[in-house]
Amino acid sequence: MQEKVDIFFEEIPGKDGNIGLITLNRPEVLNALNQAIFVAMNAKLQEWGSADTIKAVVIRAAEGRAFCAGGDIRSAYERAKANDPTLVNFFAEEYSMNRTIYHFPKPYIALMNGITMGGGVGISIHGSHRVATERYVFAMPETGIGFYPDVGATYFLSRLPHKIGFYLGLTGAKIDHHDAHALGLIDYVVEPDVFPDIVTKLAETSLQHNADATVSEVLNSFMIPNGKSSLMDKQTAIEMCFSKDTVIGILDALEHFPDAWSQQVAALMSTKSPTSLSVTLRQLTEGKKLKFDTCMDLELRLTSRFLQGHDFFEGIRAAIIDKDHSPHWRPAKLEAIHSTDIDHYFALLPAELSTRENL
Repeated sequence: MQEKVDIFFEEIPGKDGNIGLITLNRPEVLNALNQAIFVAMNAKLQEWGSADTIKAVVIRAAEGRAFCAGGDIRSAYERAKANDPTLVNFFAEEYSMNRTIYHFPKPYIALMNGITMGGGVGISIHGSHRVATERYVFAMPETGIGFYPDVGATYFLSRLPHKIGFYLGLTGAKIDHHDAHALGLIDYVVEPDVFPDIVTKLAETSLQHNADATVSEVLNSFMIPNGKSSLMDKQTAIEMCFSKDTVIGILDALEHFPDAWSQQVAALMSTKSPTSLSVTLRQLTEGKKLKFDTCMDLELRLTSRFLQGHDFFEGIRAAIIDKDHSPHWRPAKLEAIHSTDIDHYFALLPAELSTRENL
């Protein structure tokens, strides 16, 4: 019996170079990413990035409900319960892969059909071309499991217009392809059955002259009309409320904004980890001023601190393990969080301090 492979790497022969094709192959768990995938994908991308025979990379997923629903947090939970001291490496490998994608020297095209959340956003948004179908669903739902939006969200959410990135990061709200396209989170909307044709066309097309622009021309030929974004209709309320300096201020503004939608958003936020909300607001506020690699350094710092805390594993327990959807946050109320508590999450790690002292 042939052993199942979680990720496939192929080279598709083409004109003036081949296409490096990556296929996620865990549809039974919505293509959740494990540490082995991070390591393998990072190594392959580094190989392909320097290979003269590879002209572009395409990433897709086995057919199912999701492109990728995120990292395998069940595995992270089990490792934490086993007191695995190397758990932080799961995230360090993921963030290293995110950096490789962001700095990849060739076109990197993500073909997304279905749920694309958390880590699934991390393996797609940092590439040069983001292609989605009408089944695409975007979310960064981490505050609901006692964590914070990572995989480079410090960089990309903080830069969205009208404070919409703050809204998405703090609430974990899902948006569709209309909203994602309007925000620039995806670049193209196509029919799902054209993914194989896109790969074939890219292989047949020479990319020797202005590769990114040529890939854009190919993808434009598959584009379908995209409808109006309903989220953009809410931009006034979002910008007004999510411009406040504190989470309590945001909630107060939402609760007093004169529409039912804003009050529903406030109710949704109130279910999230108070610590996660507080860290996320500061993370995104600082992230807008930081370069990408500095954002990734910050995320490893934040993650290391969350792994030492309570809420992340309690959030996983409530959502994934016991599925009672009744997390017991510590502290349970925003009013119990002090600025010094949040400062701890952003403080340099011992290894960073040691490095600076030796400079």
